[in-house]
Amino acid sequence: MFTLVHLEASPPESLNTQVLQLVVDYFSDISPVPLTPSNPLYQLYQYVIGYEVHMYLQAMDSALDSSARLILAVDDEDPARVLGFALYLPSQDDAEACTLAYMAVQVSHRRKGIAKAMLQEMSARRPHIELACMASKVPMFEAVGFQVVAAQGPHLVLSTRDYRSGGMVAVQDLTPIFKSKEVQQIHAYLVKQYGKKAMSDAESKRDRLLDQMAYQAQALFKERFPTIH
Repeated sequence: MFTLVHLEASPPESLNTQVLQLVVDYFSDISPVPLTPSNPLYQLYQYVIGYEVHMYLQAMDSALDSSARLILAVDDEDPARVLGFALYLPSQDDAEACTLAYMAVQVSHRRKGIAKAMLQEMSARRPHIELACMASKVPMFEAVGFQVVAAQGPHLVLSTRDYRSGGMVAVQDLTPIFKSKEVQQIHAYLVKQYGKKAMSDAESKRDRLLDQMAYQAQALFKERFPTIH
């Protein structure tokens, strides 16, 4: 079994490390650009998402109401062990709204109600939850009370209500991360390892994936709302 812990400040380092490890381990599940390990860009995007979550966790200590919040599912028998997490962003100007940024559960503990319980915990505090996901994940969220409200590029926007919140959330700006020395070093390493042509092919493959996701998102949106053009 598991226990949920809701945090408004950065977690202790041992828990922080486990959350970041979940991000790395399940990158393809939670990334907005779900590359697979066969794509040479995988390591680069994996680092960026990990660093983004790290920044959210660090910013929790700023004591701002708009700072990220963290829900942890920990093992009842070993409370120091993280089984899953949900990172969400409260709306700055809508007290009932929030955006789910990232959620992951250890593969060994899936289908045991952890994700549903974390969403219910979030809903108890901010009942108007929104999230963006690829078309293939929509049925999973619909099964726990979400509904499609919009198509947005390669993703669909889902909400616990039948409309979008007008509130703003404080998202991390990824531009400095992509321009950082660390990312440039990773990219240079990948070019050296795979070659310029392979990296160019990887970027083309990424772009085709995003185009395919956008097509699937539009198709599903039209299926849910056939009268909207």
